[in-house]
Amino acid sequence: MNTTAPRLDLTSALLLLFLSLLWGASFLFAKIAVGAIPVFVALAARVMIGAASLGLYLIVTRHELPRELRIWRMFLFMGVFNNAIPFALLFWAQTEITAGLGAILNAMTPIFTLIVAHVLTRDEKITRDKLIGIGIGFCGVAVLVGPSLLLDPGRAALAKLACIAASVSYGFASVFGRRFAREGVSPLSATFGQIVTSTLVIFPIALFFHPVATLAAAPVEVYLALLGLGIVSTAFAYVLFYKILARAGATNVSLVTLLVPVSATILGALVLDETLTPMQGLGMALISIGLLVMDGRIIKAIRTI
Repeated sequence: MNTTAPRLDLTSALLLLFLSLLWGASFLFAKIAVGAIPVFVALAARVMIGAASLGLYLIVTRHELPRELRIWRMFLFMGVFNNAIPFALLFWAQTEITAGLGAILNAMTPIFTLIVAHVLTRDEKITRDKLIGIGIGFCGVAVLVGPSLLLDPGRAALAKLACIAASVSYGFASVFGRRFAREGVSPLSATFGQIVTSTLVIFPIALFFHPVATLAAAPVEVYLALLGLGIVSTAFAYVLFYKILARAGATNVSLVTLLVPVSATILGALVLDETLTPMQGLGMALISIGLLVMDGRIIKAIRTI
């Protein structure tokens, strides 16, 4: 029996960096898409393309899906809280703020997940070290959001709050999603189920508010961005995520949370000429430190000195 704990070797580290680029690119792709087409049209296209791509992968790999209605009701909850709501909030936010800033604020997801788990579960309570990490993370949010709320409480400030609300929604979904393991539902099945159900929720809304011609008249770069969102940053990224998870373990793969804002900021600067202000850099640093403190590595390292 092999009891060796998963470790982050060089191959896993490189795969993790690549995954951060895929998820960081989602903010870039979304920024390009919502600059030319309505938010719900872009959102519907992302989940439809993602569902079709991931579904094709599951067919090729002969991956069986659960058939119980009870499980698909769980998928629907996840589709709403892990896809429809946060995607809509993040997509709208990027009509007002940069892709990099959206990714930085979205890095609060693990912090809100911990808070939700503390309130709603019995076995995942906030320890002293984790509370310190949460406090540092919220200091980062205060740096990023606080001044704009006080000095210029307009759409940009609301966009920042929308990113935070998206992280809260992800937090509820993360805690709820842990039920799938107890139900014997594979991670890929859960991912496909939630993307399909979110498509069933989002597509009628997009169709009701916007004619099909809205997408037909979009420039070619929007189509490329939507394909990137659906195939690269959704279907392929999730498959890669679970492969890294199996190889390196949950603790190591969680480091991608720290890398995505950096990737999104770099891609935004290279492609969209976005700039990272000193305040945004400080906010990102504080959130990253908070996540590291929550993770326990930095505290453990300090205590061994």
